[in-house]
Amino acid sequence: MAVTDEAILRIKEMIVSGELRPGDRLPREADLADRLGLSRNSLREAVKALSLIRVLDVRQGDGTYVTSLRADELLEALSFVVDLHHDDTVLEVLEVRRILEPAATALAATLISDEEIGTLYELCDKASTVDTVEHLVDNDMEFHRRIAEASGNAYLARLLDSLSGPTARARIWRGITQAKAASRTVAEHRAIADALAARQPDVARAWSTVHVAGVEQWLRQFTE
Repeated sequence: MAVTDEAILRIKEMIVSGELRPGDRLPREADLADRLGLSRNSLREAVKALSLIRVLDVRQGDGTYVTSLRADELLEALSFVVDLHHDDTVLEVLEVRRILEPAATALAATLISDEEIGTLYELCDKASTVDTVEHLVDNDMEFHRRIAEASGNAYLARLLDSLSGPTARARIWRGITQAKAASRTVAEHRAIADALAARQPDVARAWSTVHVAGVEQWLRQFTE
């Protein structure tokens, strides 16, 4: 388990046990890190991640507090982290995507219009300036949907669209916890768009495989 996720689960245990309640202030960073047996850096990353999903409230110059959400709402906000550690379903969906999506991308390389390629590049530009991980994932899903539709196979496009939703939370969590995940996503999208623009099916297939496999490989570390 990655150290950031371990820190998150430790903080979750404190909330579940009632040691930390809604509105409570967390102990000083150094004290909490020492108590949990974690580095200050991993604890800092965990706090940043939990603030993004509204579990913690970082108040500059004041401290870090558990948000005023009810206990059940706090646990619901944390539940998807636990799901990633215990549910193989998302991993299986990613495996199917890794098989089907590169094939759709290769088909698109022979059929996609210049206008559709222009739209993909516009999405790449927007992805470079999004302000939240959630918006980046929305952009990512739209990018892949456009390519699937350009494959010319409506059934394949619908199937891939149905597989996209179940992996969204995993992609959000990767964006929060994995360093440079956002910039890597944008770079891989541009590489796919370049291959499509060059009408190179094999190259487009290869970049699509790398792109989808990256999320799968990251998630697999939690399930093995």
